[in-house]
Amino acid sequence: MSRFKWNILPSLPDEQLAGTPDIPPLVRQLLYNRGITEPADFGPFLDIDERLAGDPLLLPDMHQAVGRIYRALLTGENIVVYGDFDCDGITSTAVLVEGLRVLGGKVTPYIPHRLTEGYGLKTAALDKLRQDGASLIVTCDCGVTAIPEVKRAHRAKLDIVITDHHLPLEELPPAVAVINPKRRDSHYPYTELAGVGVAYKLLQALYVSLGREKELENLLDLTAVGTIADMVPLTGENRLLVKKGLDKLNSSPRLGIQEILNQAKVSGEITPERVSWVLAPRLNTPGRLEHAMASYTLLTTASPDEARELTVWLEQKNAERQRMTSAAQSKAREQVLAGGLTSLLFAADTEFPIGINGLVANRLAEEFYRPAFVMRTGEVWSTGSARSIPEFNIIEALKQCQGLLSHFGGHTQAAGFTVANQNLTQLKQALLEIADTQLRGVELRPHLDVDAVTTLAELVKNDTYRIIQRLAPFGQGNPMPTFLSRNVTILECRTMGGNGDHLRMKLKQNGSVWDAVGFGIGDSIKAITSPADIVYNLELDRWNGRESLRLNILDMNGSKN
Repeated sequence: MSRFKWNILPSLPDEQLAGTPDIPPLVRQLLYNRGITEPADFGPFLDIDERLAGDPLLLPDMHQAVGRIYRALLTGENIVVYGDFDCDGITSTAVLVEGLRVLGGKVTPYIPHRLTEGYGLKTAALDKLRQDGASLIVTCDCGVTAIPEVKRAHRAKLDIVITDHHLPLEELPPAVAVINPKRRDSHYPYTELAGVGVAYKLLQALYVSLGREKELENLLDLTAVGTIADMVPLTGENRLLVKKGLDKLNSSPRLGIQEILNQAKVSGEITPERVSWVLAPRLNTPGRLEHAMASYTLLTTASPDEARELTVWLEQKNAERQRMTSAAQSKAREQVLAGGLTSLLFAADTEFPIGINGLVANRLAEEFYRPAFVMRTGEVWSTGSARSIPEFNIIEALKQCQGLLSHFGGHTQAAGFTVANQNLTQLKQALLEIADTQLRGVELRPHLDVDAVTTLAELVKNDTYRIIQRLAPFGQGNPMPTFLSRNVTILECRTMGGNGDHLRMKLKQNGSVWDAVGFGIGDSIKAITSPADIVYNLELDRWNGRESLRLNILDMNGSKN
């Protein structure tokens, strides 16, 4: 019944293990699996201290950006922070607006409407902002590919400072500054900051120059939310930003965040998982269906009544978004199956909501383990989102097809694009040829990386849970450690949940008995045999004020011996 390929990661070489007697062997193995192989890097990763932070002035064009913003603050210019409509962009906008206002800046937020304006800098919006008196635009989570828009703004005497983390093109926009750790000429030691992380570093450079860096701690909560939501790797400096931000979220959560949790009936510690599964989807919802400014207002309001009113509305919209996603997913899935599975999937419809195309593409990519493109077709243009698998770099594929596109941008695993309908057939064919070439010989089946093969008894004996918590917070690029145990006897197994979607089990191996759960695998109960090989995480179960360790089963298969 195994749904995954199990990839048992290589064991730590004996010579490396012998060189670090002060670090438990399991921790060394887990560090090794995450690419942390140099002893000098062990301490910063495990301790999550300031050694992970980079000097903001090492980011390209930071001096120019600080100088231009400082001049705007001194002369009372009208500054507009121009963000994006996803959670990273919303939190980035809030961080910059709040941070600049503390310094006395006259700052206005601007987030484009996904449905009527689309992603990124738009000339019409920039012209309107200039006419309304803005003389400086600071972007966040967008702008690095907006070359014609910035050129026109420059001619109109509108200054632009870009902060972004998306992959730049060969040419950069002629802005006052383009701050992006992914620039080829960047000397910044860490490239994987989220958009909100880059925005935070801009403020850090500004605040340090004014001797006010301590005040930035008030913005770390938003920085953590945006970083987790954008699924950038929780390695390097992102670990520090998220760790500090989670501390802030749990010690003094903002009104809006606390109200979201209340409406969702979630209590207890705010963890990366709760940001990913509770906060981020709800904060993303207004930008998908209406306008993201509602989420911005919720994050920045000081009014309990306004926070409560917005979260009630947000919860209703989130339920609507879930219904729309399910309907579109069903239709897209039918299209994919009707056309036969190819190395790259396409689904298009005139009624697919633009705001949920990415969600549908993600579900297709997860179910069929292939890159997926989902498009809303208009009369002249089609707008789409793409999600990929680790074996296929989707942004590089789009770059190879950029002559057919009017606009595109994104990351290796997620992207958005706009294409003229007259180019749509050619685009599909070109992308399919690229995928056929790159994925030839690849088994298109998801895999699970296994950190270590162990017994259930060893989990207790070695105090494994306490040890692995030294690697937290977990997330993209630093997953929760995964273990494999073989020949485990299944003492009990039953479904749970309203639809029987999940499993609850009791397992035994050589006298060691454990409770276990298996989320989303309830439909496999008839195929389960005992004894079984199991792949799992070790987690702390909190229920009715009690805490106990249990296994979170990710996959299982009948034992071969």
